[in-house]
Amino acid sequence: MKFSNRMEQFGESIFSNLLEIKRKRLKDGVPVIDLSIGAPNIPPAKHILEALCTAATDARNYIYAINDQTALLEAVSFWYKKRYGVDLNPQTEVCSLLGSQEGFLLIPMTILNEGDLVLVPDPCYPIFADGPRLAGAQLYYLPQKKENDYLLQLQDIPENIARKAKLMILSYPNNPTTAMAPHSFYKDLIAFAKKYDIIVLHDNAYSDLVFDNKKCGSFLSFPGAKEVGVEFNSLSKTYGLAGARIGFCIGNAEIVSRLKILKSNIDYGMFLPFQKAAIAAITGNQNCVEETKKAYERRRNILCDGFNAIGWKIEKPEATMFVWAMIPSHYQKSMDFAMDMVEKAGVIVTPGSAFGLSGEGYVRIALVQDEEMLKKAIQAVDESGILQERLRTFNICEKSNI
Repeated sequence: MKFSNRMEQFGESIFSNLLEIKRKRLKDGVPVIDLSIGAPNIPPAKHILEALCTAATDARNYIYAINDQTALLEAVSFWYKKRYGVDLNPQTEVCSLLGSQEGFLLIPMTILNEGDLVLVPDPCYPIFADGPRLAGAQLYYLPQKKENDYLLQLQDIPENIARKAKLMILSYPNNPTTAMAPHSFYKDLIAFAKKYDIIVLHDNAYSDLVFDNKKCGSFLSFPGAKEVGVEFNSLSKTYGLAGARIGFCIGNAEIVSRLKILKSNIDYGMFLPFQKAAIAAITGNQNCVEETKKAYERRRNILCDGFNAIGWKIEKPEATMFVWAMIPSHYQKSMDFAMDMVEKAGVIVTPGSAFGLSGEGYVRIALVQDEEMLKKAIQAVDESGILQERLRTFNICEKSNI
C-alpha cells in the first residue's frame, strides 16, 4: 500500500496520546484527574436540552438538512446584533460549521493555493497550523511572548513576509495563552490586513468566558473588519454543546460564499435537531451564559490560589476555560513536567510544546472538573513532591558542600 506524503507531517495528536495514558491508568485501577482537553463538563441549560430532545423525537428531522435553515441563519444574525452589536446579512454573511475545527480545515482550501504563505500564531491551537498545512501552505509563525502580554507584534513582521502572506489566523481571547487583545490591536490588525491584502480569520470561541467584570466583543464590530475577514464562533464552551459540534463562520460575504460552495460538495448540513438546539441557545434566556462564566471564574480562583499556596506560582487568566502556567524552574521541558504530573500526582495537563515552539516551558490546564476535584488535584500535586524537588536538591548540595 502507498499513502499520501502529507501524512508524514502528522503524528498522533497530543490529546489522543494523553487519552491513552488516561485509559491505561484507569484500566490499572489508578485514579486520574484529567485537566488536559477543553471538554466542558457544564451541561446545556434546560431550555436548550428541551429544544434538542423535542426535535430529536420528530421523525421528520432525520432527513438531510442540505443547507442551514433560514431560522438558524436569522438566529445567528439576531445573536450577533444583540451580543456584539454587529449587523449581518443572514443569507450571505453566515454559514454553519460542524464545529470550528471543520472550519479551520475547509477555509484554507477555499483561499490558498499550493505554496501560499499563512501567518500563524505561536503558540496556537494545533488546527490553526494543521488546516493550512493540509492545503499545502507555507507557515510563518508569529511568536506570542509573555513580555508582550502574548499579543502578536504586527510591526515586527518583516515587510517581505507581510507582502507575501495571503491568510492570517489568530484568536483572542487566546487558546492556549488565555490573553485578551485591546481595541487598539484590532484597529491595527484591520489596517495591516488592508495594507497587505491579507485575509483575516479570527476565532472568537471564548468571548463570553471573560472574568473580573471585564468584557469582550467581536473582531467584526470594528470598522472595516468585514472587508478583510471572517470570524468563527462556537457554542461548545459557552453553551455546553461541545459534542454537538455547532459553530459558525461569520463576516465577509465573498469568503462565506466560497465556504458554502465547498461545504455543499462534501456534507449534507447540520443535523436538524442540532440546528434547533442552536437556535434555542442563542435566542433564548442567556442567564446560563453568566452562570457558566461564573463557574469557570470560581474554578480559576480555586486552582490558581491553590497552586500558588503550595509553591507553584501561576498567574490568573483574564479569560477562557484554561490556565497557561509556567512550569517549575527545576524542569526544562514541558513534556517532562506533564509526565511527572500524571505519573506522580495522577493529574493530566497538556504540555505547552504541543502548541508550538513558543509553548515550551508552559503547560495548559483546562478548568473542566468541578471545584472539589480541582482541590483534590492541588492536594495530589502537593503530596507528590514534584514542586519541592528543587528545594530538596538545594538541601543535598548544601549538606555536601557542593
